[in-house]
Amino acid sequence: MPDITVIGGGLAGSEAAWQAAELGCSVELWEMRPVKETPAHRTEHFAELVCSNSLGNNALETASGLLKEELRRLNSIILRCADENSVPAGGALGVAREDFPRAVTETIHEHPKIEVVRREATELPDGPTVIATGPLTSDALVEKIEVLSGETLYFYDAASPIIHRDSLDESVVYLASRYGKGEAAYLNCPMTEEQYYTFVEDLSTAELSPIKDFEEDMYFEGCLPVETIARRGRDTLRFGPMKPVGLPDPRTGGIPYAVVQLRQDDAEGRLFNIVGFQTRLKWGEQRRVFRTIPGLEGADFARMGVMHRNTYLPANRMLEATMRIRADLSGAPLFFAGQLTGVEGYTESTAMGHIAGTNAARLARGEEPITMPTGTMMGALAHYITTKEGTLQPINSNWGLVPAVPKKENGKRLTKPERRQRQARLALEELEEFMGIGSAV
Repeated sequence: MPDITVIGGGLAGSEAAWQAAELGCSVELWEMRPVKETPAHRTEHFAELVCSNSLGNNALETASGLLKEELRRLNSIILRCADENSVPAGGALGVAREDFPRAVTETIHEHPKIEVVRREATELPDGPTVIATGPLTSDALVEKIEVLSGETLYFYDAASPIIHRDSLDESVVYLASRYGKGEAAYLNCPMTEEQYYTFVEDLSTAELSPIKDFEEDMYFEGCLPVETIARRGRDTLRFGPMKPVGLPDPRTGGIPYAVVQLRQDDAEGRLFNIVGFQTRLKWGEQRRVFRTIPGLEGADFARMGVMHRNTYLPANRMLEATMRIRADLSGAPLFFAGQLTGVEGYTESTAMGHIAGTNAARLARGEEPITMPTGTMMGALAHYITTKEGTLQPINSNWGLVPAVPKKENGKRLTKPERRQRQARLALEELEEFMGIGSAV
């Protein structure tokens, strides 16, 4: 019998298994693919990305960038593989969609303390267990979790289409990053005012794919389908994912009325996804409507946009900040990790996997689980989802979670980037102190 069982080979599960193994525990990592498939995955690789191929901003003055840096300093296997398989994405950490999960899978298989088991979990194992089955948890396991939680919360998530670059009209599409930040990493499709409003009308009235028992208000605000955004107002898109600011068209020198951006999706630069265009449109409608975008008239789609139901727990009632289930709900050595806990985002899911895997290992070794300091982004995120009053909605890392800093210093007003850099520095200093204490325990 292994010291620890990790159920789910996504970002969080892979991270949890690796961290536990690095602490000397024997680990069984269960992944049901390819024995049983999910509605969104396409391969049997660990850490497969089913939506965007971007792990978010890399800059330290962003909350997402700070979270990544914390994970790097904590020797995250997911961040290591992501950095080694990055693709141009401006200031963001974009990864090659196929190479990244392949690297994670190979690294996990090579670890001498990890045994990979391809099976569906229908019962909860004995002994310390990390459940990291993600938003696409199988029905059999959901039933077991419902017994513990008394409810199952969910929302709907969607993925953007992916297009072959050689099918784009290079005379229209231009390479640039907003305000020239970072390398020119995005392909941009400019629109005139007339083109934009015609597109919005087509998008707003296009036919949707049916979903059984679907409720419109069960979308997560951070991942709204593009047609839902369009229906909220004629100008909503050009102040959202189609915002043209900082992207002058080199043909005219002027700022377009609206811009559709495409981000590199693979290492070779042959595939690009449409940024912010997650959608529920029928596939035929996607081809019809998206091919009206200037430069995409002959677009060859490598993958259409898809939608699926995501499951997450009422972590504020169920979990401690260590990611262990509360003692009044179960005395079992049971931990949860990843998006299932109520965090939103690849890096956030990885962070919860790191916490769960580390603490499951500590428990298996006869040690007390540890709580990350709330001055760090990881600790603040874990604290928020496990203490939030009322209804928990999925949340990304954000600056409102960590302590604020004064707006003035020596009589001088600090800019927002300066304040963010100070917040990041304080968080990393607290993390370093915590790591020193943790290594001495």
